Amino acid sequence: MTLVEWAQEVCAELELSDEIGKADVDRILDLAKDAAHSVARPAAPVTTYLLGIAVGRGADPAAAAAAVSALALEQATDDAGDA
Repeated sequence: MTLVEWAQEVCAELELSDEIGKADVDRILDLAKDAAHSVARPAAPVTTYLLGIAVGRGADPAAAAAAVSALALEQATDDAGDA
């Protein structure tokens, strides 16, 4: 089973009507990577969960993910400057 297939099965189980495709899965994985590598590993699931809440409340998925990725990468830069 691919991640996209898994995501589609989860959507069906949760009765989410929106379609999820490869671009959506890739966006979530990229955000999780940025959070895990720039903040801390546990930040990945928390960050993607918060993105989901924002999108559920009407935020544009691409714009919200880009903004939060930038925030995570900024955190890494700030932490490097403190060292």
